[in-house]
Amino acid sequence: MDMVFSSFAVLLFAAVILMIEGAWLWWSGTHGGGARRITRRLQLMAARGEGERVTILKQRRYSRWSALERLLRAVRQVALLDRLLLQAGVRWSVAQLLGAALACAGAAMALLPMLSVPLAVALAVLLAAPLLPVLLLFRVRAARLHKIEEQLPEAADFLARALRAGHSFVNVMQMVGEEMPEPIAGEFRFAYEEINYGVPMSEALHNLALRIPLTDLRYLVIAVLIQRESGGNLAEILSNISRMIRARFKLMGQVRVLSAEGRMSAWVLGILPIGVGIVMVLLNPQYIGVLWTDPSGVQLLWYAGVASALGTLWMRSVIRIRV
Repeated sequence: MDMVFSSFAVLLFAAVILMIEGAWLWWSGTHGGGARRITRRLQLMAARGEGERVTILKQRRYSRWSALERLLRAVRQVALLDRLLLQAGVRWSVAQLLGAALACAGAAMALLPMLSVPLAVALAVLLAAPLLPVLLLFRVRAARLHKIEEQLPEAADFLARALRAGHSFVNVMQMVGEEMPEPIAGEFRFAYEEINYGVPMSEALHNLALRIPLTDLRYLVIAVLIQRESGGNLAEILSNISRMIRARFKLMGQVRVLSAEGRMSAWVLGILPIGVGIVMVLLNPQYIGVLWTDPSGVQLLWYAGVASALGTLWMRSVIRIRV
């Protein structure tokens, strides 16, 4: 009996070890570094994961399902959503973004009947709910572009120093993709891989400017393209662009300091009515309840909301100075 138990224990131990080893081999074969490199080569330009699926025609996939892909391709405006996803650097596809919008709309339709809200407010919520994923995407895009804009002067200096050291521009793009921090490194690495796979440099640089719609980057791309056509000292041009970007950042900082009082006034004037209303609801709900129970009060609320929104937009346009 002891011999049978010992044999069973040994076989069970061996089975567990083999199972763990098999799971490790499967994981390393499908998700390891070598597998990722092979997948990147096979997918041609899917350097940032599954969200960058492309066909053999260098077209980004809108959906995994071919029928939905054909349907989305028939709508021209879908390309704008795809460009927004590309600029935001997220791994979503257009189909996933539209699915998230439909899910938000469905959640709003399910929750609104449980809440006793006016019809106008319910309609406004139903119209705004599908836009939440798009607004979130715009926020992610703005944060990513701002980070790239901050990294751009260092990238221009890196390009200039490497060119002075005797490297070619293509190799310098690879070096930026390997040594600079994200997200600017990923964009230059993507452009280098396009050139490496046979895309002309001018087209790869235009695609880079399309993925990063920043004026400073367009200056850099135009400088490189003009230098390739007419010649010149590209390293010196890139150094001048870097100095110009840093000087603009300094001027923007001064403008933000001078307009800080206006921004604070806009925040106070925009939030103060809402804050006072919430306090009055907590302290004396019968007194302020007339605003949404009486038709005249509801009309006054609409007038106040529109006036507050217009005033906030006007103050924003006054204090927002483009440099």
